[in-house]
Amino acid sequence: MDNESGVTRDRHYGYAEWVGKFFTVIDTGGYVTGSEDVFEGAIRTQVAEAMSEASVILFMTDCHSGLNPLDKEFARIVRGLDKPVLVVANKADNTDYHYMANDFYALGLGEIFPIAAASGAGTGELLDEVVKHFEEDGIEGPDDGIPRIAILGRPNAGKSSFINALLGKERTIVTDVAGTTRDSINTRYNLFGQDFILTDTAGIRKKSKVHEDIEFYSVMRALQALQDSDVCVIMIDAERGLEAQDMNIISLAIKYRKGVMLMINKWDLIEKDSNTMKKFTQDLDDKLGQLTWIPKIFTSVTEKQRIFQAIELAVKVNENRERKITTSKLNDVMLREIDHYQPPALKGKHIKIKYITQLPTKSPTIAFFCNLPQYIKEPYERFLENKLREHFEFDGVPMKLVFRQK
Repeated sequence: MDNESGVTRDRHYGYAEWVGKFFTVIDTGGYVTGSEDVFEGAIRTQVAEAMSEASVILFMTDCHSGLNPLDKEFARIVRGLDKPVLVVANKADNTDYHYMANDFYALGLGEIFPIAAASGAGTGELLDEVVKHFEEDGIEGPDDGIPRIAILGRPNAGKSSFINALLGKERTIVTDVAGTTRDSINTRYNLFGQDFILTDTAGIRKKSKVHEDIEFYSVMRALQALQDSDVCVIMIDAERGLEAQDMNIISLAIKYRKGVMLMINKWDLIEKDSNTMKKFTQDLDDKLGQLTWIPKIFTSVTEKQRIFQAIELAVKVNENRERKITTSKLNDVMLREIDHYQPPALKGKHIKIKYITQLPTKSPTIAFFCNLPQYIKEPYERFLENKLREHFEFDGVPMKLVFRQK
């Protein structure tokens, strides 16, 4: 929220409960015509889509500004819908404004519900009326346990276009203006019988380049979406390549132990020969250093090239993140590798790794039990991780190795 009008652009879905009824709430941008806002038409499309999905429409008006021509125009639109419409007179925060709410009876839409959203006054009576229109009690937490895939990257990489291409409709507003997406937009998606939540996020720029409060909070919400996700699809603009800010996003995803993949978009704009993809991949690997376990896919969202394969890869990364290796298999494979290359002795003391098991954590954590865990150094730890990745499918997944006394 912000005092500046037009902050909300896309539709936002949230879950609510009132007197034992669970339901979805859709928030939309303000319905406006004849303004200078380049997003005006797209926002109206989002409002229309939300109304078509809704069971009940809350027509929000403003007691401070009173009845205006836009309210009358919108009333004509909702009157043509075969759905219950409740007129909500917001900002009725004192007796005078509460009285002014009566002006909205002129809209001819029946009962007026004066509320003050900031304090919650009047919302109980409104919700009592809302839930009367629901035939079923609904489901609590319908998205619980469903894998979450966050689409992250710099502004104008093509994140919103990717979501829209997958869905086959304009779920999020897309323009050439950097920063069009301001919020993290969740969409439930089904591919090959599997459900997951796709989250479109605002473009993430360096802190030094963020000067407006709205963009600052947009970036904060994008980073929160990263933390809430299971897999991060980091979208790279093929024309710009992997930049420092992309590496910062990758580092954050690894810090929070999320599945990670790179989606190199706008591949159709690159002049190619038979070695272009190989050279580009080598350049990425050089910049990634030890992070070459992150899978990559080259796409063109506008041409719909490999967009569904990108989602398949994200699903595969999530499966790898949830993968559990039996203790017997871990020991059979890894103890053999350790026999071939023992940990280097330190101060004349030999390190013996005797037992290996995977710990019951959300992302892969492998415990090595040995006589002198404090003497295991980083190069040998890297060797063990590489062997684990070589023998087991952990592509796209940060791993944690822990060494304990046996």
